[in-house]
Amino acid sequence: MSVFASGPAAPRPEARTAAGALRGSREAGVAVFRGVPFAEPPVGALRFAAPQPVRGWDGVREAVSYGPPPPQGGHFGMDALARDAVGNSGQAADDWLTVNVWSPGPGPGAGLPVMVWIQGGAYTIGMSGLPEYDGGRLAREGGVVVVTFNYRVGLEGFGQIDGAPANRGLLDQVAALEWVRDNIRAFGGDLDRVTVFGQSAGGGSVAALLAMPRAAGLFGRAVAQSVQGTFFTPELAAGIAAACAAELGLKPTVADLSAVSPARLSAAGDAVGAELGAGTEHWADRWGRAALRSIPFSPVVEGDALPVTPWQALADGAGRDVSLLVGHTRHEQRLFTALDGLLGQVTQEQATAALDAFAPGRDGARRYRDGHPAAGPDELYELVHSDWLFRMPSLRLAEAQTAAGGRAHVYELTWHAPGMGGALGSCHGLDVPLVFGNLDRGQPAVLIGEDPSPEAEALSARMRAAWTAFATHGDPGWPAYDTGRRLVQVYDTLPAVTAYPEEASRLIWQDHAFPALPLTGP
Repeated sequence: MSVFASGPAAPRPEARTAAGALRGSREAGVAVFRGVPFAEPPVGALRFAAPQPVRGWDGVREAVSYGPPPPQGGHFGMDALARDAVGNSGQAADDWLTVNVWSPGPGPGAGLPVMVWIQGGAYTIGMSGLPEYDGGRLAREGGVVVVTFNYRVGLEGFGQIDGAPANRGLLDQVAALEWVRDNIRAFGGDLDRVTVFGQSAGGGSVAALLAMPRAAGLFGRAVAQSVQGTFFTPELAAGIAAACAAELGLKPTVADLSAVSPARLSAAGDAVGAELGAGTEHWADRWGRAALRSIPFSPVVEGDALPVTPWQALADGAGRDVSLLVGHTRHEQRLFTALDGLLGQVTQEQATAALDAFAPGRDGARRYRDGHPAAGPDELYELVHSDWLFRMPSLRLAEAQTAAGGRAHVYELTWHAPGMGGALGSCHGLDVPLVFGNLDRGQPAVLIGEDPSPEAEALSARMRAAWTAFATHGDPGWPAYDTGRRLVQVYDTLPAVTAYPEEASRLIWQDHAFPALPLTGP
């Protein structure tokens, strides 16, 4: 059953899923269903377990409010936002694993492309109910069904806990995609045209899904925006989880941590993250680059759910049948430099330390200086951080895909956003409001500035058209990437297709394999 009639007197839309019937709302011509459970609440006996199938319900379930978000770290005030969202959800506070659907279609048989969004947040924060992720405009103007969902983050989702499966957050993502497979036709979706797309840790998650055997066949296209390139070995993940548990006087086991409230567990993760920032040298001796960038959580390459890194998986042909759209912003690091209070303040010593820590190979620091002879300390610092964490992992994903005979399209966003006086350029996160078309709401909107300009609206329209075209027929509108011409779409005031602009960085990183980050000390 599905009812998608339009008009001022149209009934509220209804749809029937495998678990039961739903009644949503209609917003600007789009049928919207929020807070639909795709797995049982991961609490009680299911705490730290793989997601379990949701139980059905009788009657018609109201689906007008976002489900409560998973427990959050405190970055960007997300813990407070999560508490407020729990109070406003109208659902049980532990019903974390829910999906939201926006559909312009008339129900079963409409055959619309499906776009499934995975939000970022450094695997530590993130919730699908943020206003920047509202899928209404993308669905309405792009003629696609948009799906967003919550997944476990922090210790709940990515902590290496004895007695629990690793990568529970990724397993949640697989479960959400299985829900799409089993139910999206009732919302007008085409099972043969499912695209997964995500940004930052969401882009890293898209990359991980490409490498996960249990995700095979759940999507045919993938968009990876600003791929976070950090993946952990089990030893590194276990060491960090042990430190988090020690904050509570406990061991990182299911037996010890199951009795700890989710809020206290998130606070323990925050405490270790704060220690990383305050005691860099001590923790760097044990945890290497993860400590230097204060990254306590990432997917774990543990040989089962995630057998190898995404770059190795794609090089081995795992994504050959999946079309890939991947790219990054030009000034990825600048946002984080500003948050650290270092914008325009980076010293020669800080730039040298960053080059020594993050540039690849024994002569990586020299190659950065040779490749950018006019760059001062601020630019060198920004370049090496941007390349290590986001830009080169994104590019190398495309190169691994094409080397194995797959298809990839590459883009770079270089438009200087006018918000905050234009100080952040084309920084990390700028692509999110542009791709969703939500230029005036949510935290990233501050990058666009008040009263979005016609230039911003035009750029957003171009990017949305490319993303939805890719989801519709696999072609975003520019040539596929190859290792001869290396053509990419550059998004700026005047868009252009040109050879990959960051050639100096590409050459520096071309032999780097992006292995899982190891434990570097006892």
